[in-house]
Amino acid sequence: MKIGVPKEIKNNECRVGLTPESVGELSLDHEVYVERGAGKEIGFTDEMYQSKGAKILSSASDIFESAELIVKVKEPLPEENQFLTPNHTLFTYLHLAGNKENAKELISTGVKGVAYETVTANDGSLPLLAPMSKIAGRISLVVGQYFLLKPNKGIGTLFGNFENIQAREVSVVGAGVAGKEAIRKGIDSGAHVNILDISDEKLKNLENDFGNEKVSYINSTPDNIADVISRSDLVVGSVYVVGKEAPKVITREMLKGMKPGSVLVDISIDQGGCIETSKPTTHDEPVFVEEGVVHYCVTNMPGAVPITASLALNHATLPYVKKLATLGLEKACASDKHLANGLNMANGEIRHLSVESALNS
Repeated sequence: MKIGVPKEIKNNECRVGLTPESVGELSLDHEVYVERGAGKEIGFTDEMYQSKGAKILSSASDIFESAELIVKVKEPLPEENQFLTPNHTLFTYLHLAGNKENAKELISTGVKGVAYETVTANDGSLPLLAPMSKIAGRISLVVGQYFLLKPNKGIGTLFGNFENIQAREVSVVGAGVAGKEAIRKGIDSGAHVNILDISDEKLKNLENDFGNEKVSYINSTPDNIADVISRSDLVVGSVYVVGKEAPKVITREMLKGMKPGSVLVDISIDQGGCIETSKPTTHDEPVFVEEGVVHYCVTNMPGAVPITASLALNHATLPYVKKLATLGLEKACASDKHLANGLNMANGEIRHLSVESALNS
């Protein structure tokens, strides 16, 4: 099969759909086309790709024209949708519920879209979403602490174990893969961490993992959320529902009880955000202030560490790329029900029930 890797064009998005090492494995049995400069910003030169068997093409339009299977990182932007046809299989993060207008345009192209974030595993986990969720969870504490600094619009506090000073509080709402990494980094930072989730079982398992020293385990109800975020310097929202728009678990009214200069990091922004006042931001302009609270809502958080993120993503996705390239979409999905769960659209129709529900709501 002919596989194409266009250069990502989202703001400050330097990750690549395929690394040179991945191309080396695929080029043994398939033709691989890479857009010129696709990996330049992270040290993956055109020469490296060529040495692994790739053919370098000069433009995105050439890539889409030459390839059947398009492997990307982020959802196509409107200027990329024009290149897509029903003859393409697109394998990437789609996050359709997070941008309904672009989703409808993308569906109208007739492309067969397989979304990393809805591919499943035997245990019900999301193996292609997990690597980026882990990275986003870790980054949330890094950027959160940065924007708590007074020159960066923050309240002016620092996490750590300081003698005779009470530990500052961090609250993590949603204890999935991203949330768990945020919790781990919060504990490491010396903060007191409040963990909120709707699952009592998950809270109990987390208590077994993290213990009770400077950690609180709290059932995620509106009253409990409002209470803990009013005490917190940093709040991380990491609520995810497969294929659906994230529920708004933190409301504008709750923000009015927060300390001025406190920081919200909305990891769920790819799926529309779990905070009522959130709106998408970029790495160029990552924050805004609403109700006196600093909001960080960058839609491609792992793009801040593109080398690590590209390597981690490729480790997870490459087996599925091989399957799609070798068998074709129909046979690949027929042979693997978990990959089939990734099929979000085909021939102008939505093929995933949760995504359909989200787009029609």
